[in-house]
Amino acid sequence: MLKHIAITSLAAAAVFSTATVAMAPVTPAAAQVSVVFGSPPPPAVYEAVPAPRAGYVWAPGHYRLINDRYVWTPGRWEALRVGYRYIPDTWERFVAGGREQWRYVPSRWDRDRDGIADRYERRGERGPYGDRDHDGIPNAYDHYDNRR
Repeated sequence: MLKHIAITSLAAAAVFSTATVAMAPVTPAAAQVSVVFGSPPPPAVYEAVPAPRAGYVWAPGHYRLINDRYVWTPGRWEALRVGYRYIPDTWERFVAGGREQWRYVPSRWDRDRDGIADRYERRGERGPYGDRDHDGIPNAYDHYDNRR
């Protein structure tokens, strides 16, 4: 009986580990999470910006969506990345299906300081993530060609 349980357990472990290894190549390494909410975030809370620190950049506080409620996250120091500009977290307004909604845009580091996320520029102008008219909106979401 004990031998049967041990063999069954080993077989189950082998099946599940094979499934995990098989799915690893198709799982993105840096998954992007998009948070969309219907009501606008409240006005920002005033924070006194501390004196500059060498080797750091100040990341201002922002609202995060936790359990369908906006919760204030205080500002913090981020280690400076040489050659990059820090873009803080924001909430951007957009209209979908005739309804106003708000999308959370996480902070990022911009290499060439143009405000366009480097993950879109890296892929060139072709494909859904490129930006053929260089307006900062990926081709997949850009329904108007600004080059005309």
